[in-house]
Amino acid sequence: MTDVFSSSSASPAAPRYAILVAGGSGLRMGADRPKQFLLLRGEPVLLHTLRRFAEPALGVTKTVVVLPADQLDFWRQLCAEYAITLPHTLVVGGATRWASVKAGLAALPAEAPAGTLVAVHDGVRPLITASVIEAAYVAAAAHGAAAVAVPPKDSVRMLGAAGSSPLDRRRLRLMQTPQTFDLALLRRAYRLPELPTFTDDASVVDDLHPVQLVEGDYRNLKITTPEDLLLAEALLSEPRIRTDLSE
Repeated sequence: MTDVFSSSSASPAAPRYAILVAGGSGLRMGADRPKQFLLLRGEPVLLHTLRRFAEPALGVTKTVVVLPADQLDFWRQLCAEYAITLPHTLVVGGATRWASVKAGLAALPAEAPAGTLVAVHDGVRPLITASVIEAAYVAAAAHGAAAVAVPPKDSVRMLGAAGSSPLDRRRLRLMQTPQTFDLALLRRAYRLPELPTFTDDASVVDDLHPVQLVEGDYRNLKITTPEDLLLAEALLSEPRIRTDLSE
């Protein structure tokens, strides 16, 4: 089941697509609605995220929003209430993130030109900047697979049977989204059976193709707890941050 919110934007020679996965229940938020629908500076979190990928300079020709079946009507209500006309195709997700991304891929054109790219992004990362999105598309065009990541700021230890041991954080990265791929490659990866080790799209692709890491942004936070929402509100109140988001 899909809903298409249409647009007349022009398509470049090698299209860029985006899949926004928003399947959270919001239990850790302790809220009365899923976290993607909570208000951030007076607008739904998911609208902020959708707006980032609608920046004309990015040239995204099709955006798919994946939601659980029982959240579709509420999103439609929000689209009417907040006059959301940004183009997107609404798709029913699955029981896992893997299944939801697979559903999003199925909503993209079956026939796509060679070199077509697709970015997969968490619907609850509303502070992603246009420059990071662009960097991920460029890296995916060059390498076939790219994922946004940042170095950990804190010391990290690994738990073991005998206690814990330190890890060299200089060799570690915290994964973010978007994770961006050649469309044909990602489709090939998602034809493989789902495994418990699939924590993100990069882990799905790993066995088929190396993933190039792209410098992320610590402000590209994933809204999961009430503190995350407060931090996002504070960041959006900074004029410099608002400017960065549209660059």
